[in-house]
Amino acid sequence: MKRQDLRFFHRLRVRWAEVDMQKIVFNAHYLMYLDTAMGDYWRALALPYEQAMHELGGDLYVKKASVEYHGSARYDDVLDVGLKCQRIGNSSIEFLGAIFRGDDLLITGQLIYVYADPTSQTSRPVPASLRTSLLGYEAGEPVLQLRVGSWNELQDDAMRVRIEVFVQEQQIPLDMERDPADESSLHLVAYNRMGQPVATARLLPAQAGSARIGRMAVKRVLRQAGLGSQVLQTLVDAARSRGDSQVLVHAQRAAEGFYGRSGFVPQGEGFEEVGLPHIEMVRAL
Repeated sequence: MKRQDLRFFHRLRVRWAEVDMQKIVFNAHYLMYLDTAMGDYWRALALPYEQAMHELGGDLYVKKASVEYHGSARYDDVLDVGLKCQRIGNSSIEFLGAIFRGDDLLITGQLIYVYADPTSQTSRPVPASLRTSLLGYEAGEPVLQLRVGSWNELQDDAMRVRIEVFVQEQQIPLDMERDPADESSLHLVAYNRMGQPVATARLLPAQAGSARIGRMAVKRVLRQAGLGSQVLQTLVDAARSRGDSQVLVHAQRAAEGFYGRSGFVPQGEGFEEVGLPHIEMVRAL
């Protein structure tokens, strides 16, 4: 198997606890590396695994896991773990895996899962929405659908994400999370290929050519997968298209780096909003 055969990669660094006295990785850890990469594979599909399986009414169980060794990884190596959905049968899903150090192939593996009832663990047909999500991703199709519209059009799905992130995760009171600006703002909701809302944000009406983006929320288990960047850039483009000269955000301090990577720069002093530290950041259009 070659690197170009795979479009998904997860990167990790070998730790002391994973090697023997010769500083060579214990054989069993390679299966752990493949399993760890599977978590990021679902994130790359914008699928919150636990919630998705709950809505589908089933779960995936490992039927077979095999590893073929071509070389050894050593302490402090940086490894790339690649995965590919190779085949979807009636109730089974086959993944091929490979572990590389640079261009050197160290491990190939096969993981076969069976989709089954979580109570009886009897097999079920793979749901059509899960099948299309996997095949679409492997074909290079977009994993997200971005819908832009009014509050009346998108409020139910936008609030599902906002309540999960702001109210349940960050403990912001619901009456502080909502405000009258929702009615006059342009809203965006991102949906995965199963139709689940996974991220949202809003673009407030411009004042003197200055727009403001707010209520940026991405489901916790899907962060670091690029969803927020797509949402943010779409609303920046919308502000530019309507002739705004700059875009502002009231960024939580924990997200300052995220906005900085998208071209926003801090201005002014920090402040507290809904009980959390914030900083205003701006990007010229």
